[in-house]
Amino acid sequence: MAQDDAITVCISRTVKPGCEADFERALHDFVQRSLSLPGQHGVHIMRPAPGSGSREYGIIRKFANRDALATFHDSPEYRVWTQDVMDLTEGNARTEELTGLESWFTLPGTPLRAFPKWKMAIATFLGVFPVVVLLNLTFGRVIASWNFLLANLVFNACVVALLTWIVMPVITRALHGWLYAEERKASP
Repeated sequence: MAQDDAITVCISRTVKPGCEADFERALHDFVQRSLSLPGQHGVHIMRPAPGSGSREYGIIRKFANRDALATFHDSPEYRVWTQDVMDLTEGNARTEELTGLESWFTLPGTPLRAFPKWKMAIATFLGVFPVVVLLNLTFGRVIASWNFLLANLVFNACVVALLTWIVMPVITRALHGWLYAEERKASP
């Protein structure tokens, strides 16, 4: 991964019973202070659904690059935050770097989620295979006589565009129950 590639990190914290209001205040204050750090591209907070009984919060942060992530982790704001919430949460934070394909598997208006890589691989294959076959049988014949690099550039740009804006949203909706199976099992 290049230094200039944006990085998305998903952090999960389980709040101790009765500490939710204090955690919310500490989280709000931390987010406000930390967004002024260099290389911050935003933060999204996923709160437990009302009445779900869950006390797990998801915090998704996007950084401009790996250096911005390192600066964030070394910052006094982050150190103070980890100390502030130690008594409010159970165990350590669970942190996962998202690979980038998660955006294909997220319905519009919902937060990014990290899915098992094997599920992303199967769903991606189900999208890529028919798109590549269809484009090869149609558009591929039209550009077959073009310069090799130019033809591949145009062909692959079409594959990516079709996957991003048409095919993967359809597949995500069609496979929603399977992709979110663990979340459905966890909710009452």
